[in-house]
Amino acid sequence: MKRFSLILLACLLATPALAVDFVRVGFVNADKLMRESAPAQRVQKKLDKEFEKRDQDLQRVAKQLQTMQDALEKNSLLMPETERRGKEREFSDLNRDFQRRRREYLEDRNQRQSEEMAGVLERANKAIKQVAEAEKFDLIVQDAVYFNPRIDITDKVIKLLADPSSSK
Repeated sequence: MKRFSLILLACLLATPALAVDFVRVGFVNADKLMRESAPAQRVQKKLDKEFEKRDQDLQRVAKQLQTMQDALEKNSLLMPETERRGKEREFSDLNRDFQRRRREYLEDRNQRQSEEMAGVLERANKAIKQVAEAEKFDLIVQDAVYFNPRIDITDKVIKLLADPSSSK
């Protein structure tokens, strides 16, 4: 009985290894796809343009804060106590407002990016499915600890997404 169990176990362990020869597996690097595909790059440009004014305003205020801080550090010992406290309060108020505006900016941009990238992801999934069906893949994996570069179809998917008539 023990010998039969060992033979059965050996057969069960060997079966998946044999089945791998008949299963076609592909890999898609989702990070690369969402960074380098034409639709993802268009989304980034669109978001950059949409948030450009707010970004410039934040940069302007950041420079203003840096100038104020430098002036405070340079002149604080020479200023009367009340003037120094007033400048510190002004700096603190502006800094608090800057931090709030920066946080709102980042939240708004992240939300818009998520909304826009959902459409890119949908198109990417359609393109992945097209490549999988055309090349007769049985399984496409997007997350892996290790993958052999020969099964990486990311560039094929990116190329397919670059064609405006594909995957719509």
